[in-house]
Amino acid sequence: MSADLETWNQNPRNRSPEKTKVLILGGTGEMGQWFTRFFKERGYEVTVWGKGGKTEIARKLEVPFASDLETAVLESDIVIVSVPINVTEETIAEIAPKMKAGSLLMDFTSIKVKPVEAMSKFAPSDVDILGTHPMFGPTIRTIRGQTVILVPVKGRSEKWFPVIRELFEESGAHVEITTAAEHDSLVSVVQGLTHFAYISIGTTIDRLDFDVKKSRKFVSPVYDIMLDFVGRILGQNPYLYALIQMENPGILEVHKAFIRECEELSSLVQAHDEEGFVRKMKAAARQYGDTAHALRKSDKLINSRIAEYETILNSVGKVCGFSHFYSGKIHVGTLEKVGPDEIALTKLVSKGTGPAIKNKLIKLKLENLRLLSEQELREWRKENLEHSTRDVSVFIPEGADPRIILNAIDTNKQLAACEISDIYRGFNCVETQKERKGIRRLGVTYRIIIFGDCDADSVEIGVTALLCGLGCRIRGKNPRLKE
Repeated sequence: MSADLETWNQNPRNRSPEKTKVLILGGTGEMGQWFTRFFKERGYEVTVWGKGGKTEIARKLEVPFASDLETAVLESDIVIVSVPINVTEETIAEIAPKMKAGSLLMDFTSIKVKPVEAMSKFAPSDVDILGTHPMFGPTIRTIRGQTVILVPVKGRSEKWFPVIRELFEESGAHVEITTAAEHDSLVSVVQGLTHFAYISIGTTIDRLDFDVKKSRKFVSPVYDIMLDFVGRILGQNPYLYALIQMENPGILEVHKAFIRECEELSSLVQAHDEEGFVRKMKAAARQYGDTAHALRKSDKLINSRIAEYETILNSVGKVCGFSHFYSGKIHVGTLEKVGPDEIALTKLVSKGTGPAIKNKLIKLKLENLRLLSEQELREWRKENLEHSTRDVSVFIPEGADPRIILNAIDTNKQLAACEISDIYRGFNCVETQKERKGIRRLGVTYRIIIFGDCDADSVEIGVTALLCGLGCRIRGKNPRLKE
């Protein structure tokens, strides 16, 4: 082992928790799979279990499936319950008593009072418990910027609570600490009211037999975003959303208040009571608080959508990359056409693909795509295309630094990489007014790797011209450089 590597490993912050074993009950579900990847990427040893016995998902995630659940529980340092809300308590009752001393039991349920009570009741006193609620779904790519709610229990969370909190915070999450009762009260509005309202809009549209697709032709920015959020909820697991509504006892009071307000507002509209309607709206605005802040944030959201679409429109004819939100697949190619809802892309040929893939035109739905950044696109091209390698040998000016010249070459965005492959001393013939004499100069060979979707000859000519412009003299005749 090198001295540098040994020093790096001696720093405890650089060591992965490779001996920490995590068992995720419900690990074959969507959220379970998300956190399997999360813990695995951070060096934890993850095992999954699911009631359906979907071992193929475990193979896909490249983690073991707990065929012997009792042994897996006994051997695990952290056991996470990520099962449907209505079977969470019975799962805890079955699993918690079998856990080893010093381990941690967590739940990822969207309610907290009942799961925390169950964990407190059934887990041995020497097992830590921690109520946990990730406030995001499995379609979110990263935990960075997301909120995770933690519910520690006095006398039962001292060992593991700071470890888990640090894990989430160092990964970029915003961690909120609360009690189980306060969590359920707040979530009855944060999730209960929000989901109920969006689902109600969706079912109302269904009742009206309204043409949503046609309505998008008359869209306003707010309506467009609202439709997307309604569709987001309606397109996900309806059983999950049913249980969120039905398992939190505080949600029924929220429903009653919502329905009552809908009826009162409708009555005001029916009576043409403009002042009554205005009073209601102003009172709500006062309770809401900083509406100006909300306006700025929503403007930012609207403008970001417009800006991304403008960027895509301006990229027609250029090589672009798109990541599919759900499959994770990357599509890279020349952007041929951009419509309101979809794009047409002529895909680039990747390594190992057959001739049938060449010049293949595909159409993709815009709502499923994220435009890759310039750096992400560069990395994809670097890893997936067949590149050309050229060597350019030059005598550099006296006193010049070969590395500085290399940095200048590296600014060429058509290069996947460049390096110095050779440095030598040689004679550079320089003609003066009186005589021709040989002067010993520093010779350097620059190796350039040219992206496979670029014309290698023209790129080499450009690099050679740059070197000449920097005062270098080409060593030997370069047939591609015009006199």
